[in-house]
Formats: sequence, C-alpha cells, structure tokens
Amino acid sequence: MDIRLPTDLSAPLGRFLVLLDRWNRTHALTALPAADRREELLLDAASLLPFLAPLPRGARVADLGTGMGSPAVVLALARPDLEVLGVDASAKKLAFLRQVALELPVPNLQAVHGRLEALPPLGADWGTAKALGSLEQLVGWWARHGKPGAPFHALKGVDWAMEPIPDGWLAIPHPYSLPKRGRRVVLELRHP
Repeated sequence: MDIRLPTDLSAPLGRFLVLLDRWNRTHALTALPAADRREELLLDAASLLPFLAPLPRGARVADLGTGMGSPAVVLALARPDLEVLGVDASAKKLAFLRQVALELPVPNLQAVHGRLEALPPLGADWGTAKALGSLEQLVGWWARHGKPGAPFHALKGVDWAMEPIPDGWLAIPHPYSLPKRGRRVVLELRHP
C-alpha cells in the first residue's frame, strides 16, 4: 500500500503541526521530536484514508484514544462529509484538539472526553485506534462503541501477529511502510 497525504491537506496539516509545536512547549502533549511528527502523526494516519471510501455522507467515525488528534484530524480533513469523534481520557489533549477544530477549521471534528469503558455507546459506523491496547482490549471497546457489523481499523506494528485474534473476529492485515519508521500494518477487524 502506497501512503500519501492528499496535496489539498498540506496547508491545514502544516498549521496543525505549528499549533502542536506551540502547545507542546507549554502543555507537554508529546515527547515525539518535531522532526518525526509529520511522518508519525500525519503520514501514518493517511494509511487509513482508502478505508473511508465506502462510508456514506454523515457516517460517524470514532478515533479511540486520539491523543492530540492522530488520526482524527487527518480523517476529518480528508472527509469533511463525515462526523469524526476524537475520543480520549486526557483533558489537556482534548483541549488542544478543540483548538485545532476551531483554528484550522475542522467543523466535522468533535472532541469526546472520557474513558472508553465508561462513556455511553458512541454508535459509530467505523472506528480506529493507534497504539492504544491489545487486540482483545480494542475489540472489547469497539463492541461497546461501534454499530453491529461496523469495521474497526487498528494501526499496529509488524509484531501484531504475535497477539491472539479475539474469538469471533476476522483480522485482515494491510501492510505499508513509512519512510523512516519502516513497516506497519492497518489491521482491519470485523465481527462476521
């Protein structure tokens, strides 16, 4: 899979990185070096864009454990016709995400504060998470927040195959590579 950021997103994603750098100086949002942020936060998120294609206008997308908005910001900018929820338990990271939604602007991006096991069900049509938990944890949270039969896409490293696939779930790997960070996989999880 060839990963590219859409050229029309260059300007808003550049503003996102500038805003992140400014906030990070005061709020310590990430330890990721500034030189690695474009690849790790934006290009990695772009691996999910082809999987949004089948979603109809108005569909609800949930990024579980969004942190500073990766991949939620990229998804919301690429598909302004979708409702994108960035869900996280960190109030300061979601304060940043709200500021991003205002300044870029990204009107279809909403910050949702709370722990995944305590939030009311989100009723999402499509979901994702990056570096959030084991496959068992992810499908447990998705069973609560996704609509029945809705797919979930986990951004994982190449060692994902060492994790057991939860009973009743189908896992379809979609490998890709990042220029510096190397091989990764979008693991598509479905409950047939």
